[in-house]
Amino acid sequence: MNEDGAPAPTTLIDLLDRLVEPPEPAPVPMTPQTWGWAVLAAALALALAWIAWRAWRRWRADAYRRAALAELAAAGDDPATIAGILRRTALAAWPRERVASLTGRDWLAFLDATGGGGSFAEGPGTVLAEAPYRADAAPRPGLGAIAAHWVRRHRAGAGP
Repeated sequence: MNEDGAPAPTTLIDLLDRLVEPPEPAPVPMTPQTWGWAVLAAALALALAWIAWRAWRRWRADAYRRAALAELAAAGDDPATIAGILRRTALAAWPRERVASLTGRDWLAFLDATGGGGSFAEGPGTVLAEAPYRADAAPRPGLGAIAAHWVRRHRAGAGP
């Protein structure tokens, strides 16, 4: 104001100089603000822990499969060796009372019913019925492949 009470003329620069910086806003928190997100995070953590636990149990339960596949890779197509590997694998997956007494056609039918898909009773797998008892069992091409397929695909709940 000047002496006679009239407002003093102001310039744009004077007005800019009178501006005051606004206060800095509070930082935005990164934590969830509602209970729903906390419950969802806890449920997700529990679900992931359960999935990891199940995967670990399955991995441990399939140890006999990994061992059998490693032995089959080393055995090639030797029927006597493959017959022993399949027998040990079946004994690891099913109760001894159910598998140990199977021989001949019954053993081949069991292999087919539990994941062989007909490759044992008919096809290259027929040699497995007598191979453990013969000293002159010649290698049978493709036998190792169908045995490995059975080891990967058999299900312990299936079969007669």
